[in-house]
Amino acid sequence: MMLKEKLASRTRRLSCEVCIIPSATVAQAVASTGIDIIVIDREHAATNNETLHAMIAATQGTDCSPMVRVIDHNPANVKLALDLGAEAIMFPLVRTPDEAAACVASVRYPPNGIRGWGAFVAHSRWDVAPLDYLATFGDKIVCCLLIETVEALDNIDAIFAVDGVDMAFVAPFDLSTSLGISGEFGNPVFIDAVRKIEVAAKTANIPLGGGPANTKAEIDDLFSRGYRIVGGFDILQLKRVVSEMVAAVKSCSE
Repeated sequence: MMLKEKLASRTRRLSCEVCIIPSATVAQAVASTGIDIIVIDREHAATNNETLHAMIAATQGTDCSPMVRVIDHNPANVKLALDLGAEAIMFPLVRTPDEAAACVASVRYPPNGIRGWGAFVAHSRWDVAPLDYLATFGDKIVCCLLIETVEALDNIDAIFAVDGVDMAFVAPFDLSTSLGISGEFGNPVFIDAVRKIEVAAKTANIPLGGGPANTKAEIDDLFSRGYRIVGGFDILQLKRVVSEMVAAVKSCSE
């Protein structure tokens, strides 16, 4: 099922994993778990174009939707990710409704957007003929915004009112840093800021994602606050699991 269809169900809850590790092997392993979304990171990871294509291709044959977190709002970077077969784009540092509208335009073909046609690779990922890609999948691309700045908080209602915004994620690391309290997730200022985003998303019926959520308690907490999508980071989960193993070994040696 396409991600846009899953998002259309208000009661459906989705899982995701942000892949910082630039590896088709990791992407394939994650996609095979039954996860809904894999976010392939270009903003903070060492993922080049060839690896990006391989990671997107590694999701084929699963129910996992490949989303790419692009470096910036440059339509050329968006176009390339989509033409390599991405189903969704995650835009970082969206601060204003005008920026949100530009993001939407970059994932849509004319006359509703500015995306150039070049599905020479993408059509294979979606198993259609090249000239059938636009007609079949052109309106099924998902536009996801990262909310991570003070400016975005100030404009949150207007941002969520932009037609074509399909979903949004709270980015706690950047948001807390923008607020001048980096990493202080228990700080009342941070808690109030997140609550403002949650209320705005609920009012605008924008599916909201959050995390990292690695435990049942953390996941339940986010869902109880109205989030629709939760997940974590591959590299952090890998380190956590290995650290637990190392601690267990050390405890046996004492």
